[in-house]
Amino acid sequence: MLSGGREVGGAADSRGGRIFWTGVRHTCRVAPTEETLSPDADGVPTTAQAPKDAPAQSARMPRWLPRAMVLALALVACYRLATWAFDQLTGLLLNVLIAFFLALAIEPAVDRMAARGVRRGLATGLVFIGILIGAAGFFTLLGSMLADQIMTMVQDFPKYLDQVVSWINETFHTRLSRLEIQDSMLHSDWLQSYVKNSADNVLDVSAQVLGGLFRLLTVTLFAFYFAADGPRLRRALCSVLPPSRQTEVLRAWEIAVAKTGGYIYSRGLMALISGVAHYILLESLGVPYAPALAVWVGLISQFIPTIGTYLAGALPMLIAFTINPWYAIWVLVFVVVYQQFENYLLQPRITARTVDIHPAVSFGSVIAGTALLGAVGALIAIPATATLQAFLGAYIKRYDVTDDPRMHGRTRRRGASALARMRHALSRRS
Repeated sequence: MLSGGREVGGAADSRGGRIFWTGVRHTCRVAPTEETLSPDADGVPTTAQAPKDAPAQSARMPRWLPRAMVLALALVACYRLATWAFDQLTGLLLNVLIAFFLALAIEPAVDRMAARGVRRGLATGLVFIGILIGAAGFFTLLGSMLADQIMTMVQDFPKYLDQVVSWINETFHTRLSRLEIQDSMLHSDWLQSYVKNSADNVLDVSAQVLGGLFRLLTVTLFAFYFAADGPRLRRALCSVLPPSRQTEVLRAWEIAVAKTGGYIYSRGLMALISGVAHYILLESLGVPYAPALAVWVGLISQFIPTIGTYLAGALPMLIAFTINPWYAIWVLVFVVVYQQFENYLLQPRITARTVDIHPAVSFGSVIAGTALLGAVGALIAIPATATLQAFLGAYIKRYDVTDDPRMHGRTRRRGASALARMRHALSRRS
């Protein structure tokens, strides 16, 4: 074996599975991993046992592992706590979201009054008082109408039932009796079970009514603060952003105010058209309280999504039924036909012009908002989509469109294209 440039020799020792070569001047040895060498009295190296705690030191837990386990458990606990808090605060967050869009809707009126020297808090209070007076007047008129109609229906119910029974007997050649029908209805198991369940659910209904009033108060309070302290809220938001981002936030806020106001305007316009159309029908049929019913149909059908149409059409049908059962059928047919006209012709055009989004996009945004947030999502989907589209439109680069007939919905004719190619070839030859 070569060591230090010279060939040296020696004896081999195979104890412990290790081989050692010794020479005169140099020694080449392979150090053991589990045993150590110690020379004996003759100078021959021997093996010595390793310390007993060497395996324990190699199997000891790393120092970073307990710390990593504690950190992982802490992260899991924080995630579970955040998820629980979000589930508990979902209702409050929805109320704040509704209040924010309501504040955006009334902010233009508050800004106009503030520009004329009225304090912003007072201007916001005056706007809310006007809304409250209008809503109170509408519900008072509607309540008096409903109370009068309910009393009339209860008093004239036997007469209406006689008319219906006589019409059924003449049409289908039956021999029904009003007394038998009343007796079967009053002693039916369905009616008794319904009355019993209604009596048992009185407490639940009362709790739901109180919860609705509390939610309305919460939304009103947050909307008042958002509208009254709008400039202060914007300053507080911009104070934590760099100057380049502050301009974008203010521009997004301005777009949101414009689009939300446009959405409210479009809904009000459609409510006016719907109210006028239903007023003409109800007045021509001689249905009492036609103006109040028309206002009911217009507001409920436009500002209550999903089920607003059915609630709006049920009341005129019920009151028309007290005059003549055929009038209720006419009202039902008119409500269905007008609803189709509004959904497919009127609403897409008005919404696209006031909110400036495509009808298909507005329809899809309503469906997506309903799937995400229910009725609240359907109500705020269109202004939110319009705001996002207008804000992103400023950052999308657009190019000039080529002058191609297919861009205008026209198909290029084969003969014309061949003639154009021929003229191009002749011009190149010349």
